[in-house]
Amino acid sequence: MANDRPSPIAGTWYPGDREALRRSVSLQVEAADARPPDGDVLGVIVPHAGHIYSGRVAAHAFCLLQGMQLDLLAVISPLHHPHPAQLLTTAHDAYLTPLGPVPVDASAVDDLGRAIQAHGGPLPHKVARDPEHALEIELPFAQVVLAPGFKLLPLMVRDLSPVVIEAAGHGLADVLQGRKAILVASSDLSHFYPDKKARSLDAAMLARIESFDPLAVLSAEEEGAGFACGRGAIAAVLWAARDLGADRVQVLHYANSGDVTGDLSAVVGYGAAVILRSVHP
Repeated sequence: MANDRPSPIAGTWYPGDREALRRSVSLQVEAADARPPDGDVLGVIVPHAGHIYSGRVAAHAFCLLQGMQLDLLAVISPLHHPHPAQLLTTAHDAYLTPLGPVPVDASAVDDLGRAIQAHGGPLPHKVARDPEHALEIELPFAQVVLAPGFKLLPLMVRDLSPVVIEAAGHGLADVLQGRKAILVASSDLSHFYPDKKARSLDAAMLARIESFDPLAVLSAEEEGAGFACGRGAIAAVLWAARDLGADRVQVLHYANSGDVTGDLSAVVGYGAAVILRSVHP
């Protein structure tokens, strides 16, 4: 299709060859702890570094989605590049990866814009050929673990003010209500601290996430208590999941780049978590 978004990161952030990518993702998913959680999975929180660095952590969350038949996969990420818009989405019909196109649900994109505005937030700006890795990096995992046929609802966050993030969360819930859908929040944790300090900061941020407190997640950096480049995405997903009936978050796995490279002097932290709705008899 002429309006597919070409991948700016295939071959660098993850394998550019179709079979190599499928094999790499599949091996990471198979190696993850796949014990089924106690409750319905409504969302996951996953890192977004190159697959060789954070893929094994992300796999601990994505393995819980194995075989799911979804209507919609809502992936919320930061935008790491300067842009005047507060929220962004795609102007494309699909995202391309070496595993094929991931079609965008254009109707859901438009519905999301209206829903966010109804909650007092800004209309997401539609952007073409964006260079953002944090959203795309999750798509090969989704293509491997999910049953075919799902569509994508992408949202990228620049403005981290609570009023914008909460409006985005409530808007997401409005669009996903009644649909077979999963929320994905894409975020790394602290950046370039020594290993010991990073583990302390990251544990504090993961505790805020596990407490299911979106405002605490948003305020962690200004308080110096913890860091996450996608804290806006995480908070929006927590607000959305709460509206959809989720009642707890469970941290699944943690590691940092030093666990891969052996360099503990300046690491990037990675965490995986699942957002659950308790099943009552």
